Amino acid sequence: MSGRWSVEQAWDWHRKQPWLRGCNFMGSDCCNRIDQWQELGFEERLATADRELALAASVGYNSIRLILQFEVWDQEHDGFMARLDRYLATAAKHGISAMICFGNDCTVPKDENYVAPRLGPQKVDWGYHGGRKNSPHDSRQTVGYSALDEPDCARRFYQMVGEVVERYAHDDRVVIWDLFNEPGNSNRGNLSLPHMVRFFEIAREIGPRQPLTTGVWRVTGDNAIPEIEQVALDLSDVVSYHNYGSYDTNILLLERLKGYGRPLFNTEWLHRMQHNDVFTLFPLFYLEKVGCYNWGFVAGLYQTYEPWEGVWRRYEAGGARDVDFTKWQHDLFRPSLRPYDPRETELIRHYCTLADQRDGKGK
Repeated sequence: MSGRWSVEQAWDWHRKQPWLRGCNFMGSDCCNRIDQWQELGFEERLATADRELALAASVGYNSIRLILQFEVWDQEHDGFMARLDRYLATAAKHGISAMICFGNDCTVPKDENYVAPRLGPQKVDWGYHGGRKNSPHDSRQTVGYSALDEPDCARRFYQMVGEVVERYAHDDRVVIWDLFNEPGNSNRGNLSLPHMVRFFEIAREIGPRQPLTTGVWRVTGDNAIPEIEQVALDLSDVVSYHNYGSYDTNILLLERLKGYGRPLFNTEWLHRMQHNDVFTLFPLFYLEKVGCYNWGFVAGLYQTYEPWEGVWRRYEAGGARDVDFTKWQHDLFRPSLRPYDPRETELIRHYCTLADQRDGKGK
């Protein structure tokens, strides 16, 4: 089994890459990741993705982050694998690579409101971030449920990680393996820790030529790092993180994470309502050559332009008074494919062009 990359290996890989910039991608006609990956409606979904990835390339984006859906792999295995390959081919056609993510602790509790993921037509709750009222972002003090909590599901989940990593371990269409999204979220603490570690072990046994990472998401400039996130940092070849806070919080966090001596990637950002915006952060990421993937692209059924449910709850409880509810939370383009704010996309295009000139990777 290969081990964690050395610092020198990580920087050698990083120097060979362009400045990686893009978004967490889901086509605007998908209301969730089952919609994105299942057979039902896939031809129409892929056609939408094709149009929207062409738009992404037109502003200078060259990478997307894709979170896979275990239930679709589990129930439509052969079709899922074929569809994943077509998705990667569609992105590559536009000069766009993919960061692939497997586990996900952004989930909801298994309580009276819980509805197990089911393939087929997907219900949309209008006016709710993520397209559903029962949201992992509603700030309830309950523990989210994961398929990994079921031993037999966990075994099959491991098989999915191994199969996908092995198939694309030497494929340039995949640029990074992001093994677990926000471990410990939804009040799960260390419940997913052994699974995250096992994901790293599985990938190390295969030895892909792409780096492995798992992003920290609660780390600030000076707080104590939760155990599961410290383990993620210790296992990762490159350091990835999420930050939806202000410019100042990003500066302090970057300074702290630079201490690990490895290339940096912000794999979730853009929360205009909390003053996390394109105009301040995208130039910072360009200057520091921090890989960056904002959340969302074209506004649609997933409704991530809406506030997190937890933001509404905080405001209704008397807090969140500095949140600007006049702005979209995420997403860069309207359903018409016109920009939310054309000044944003002009700035993005400008810095992407400068980056390609700087890195000698212009078209």
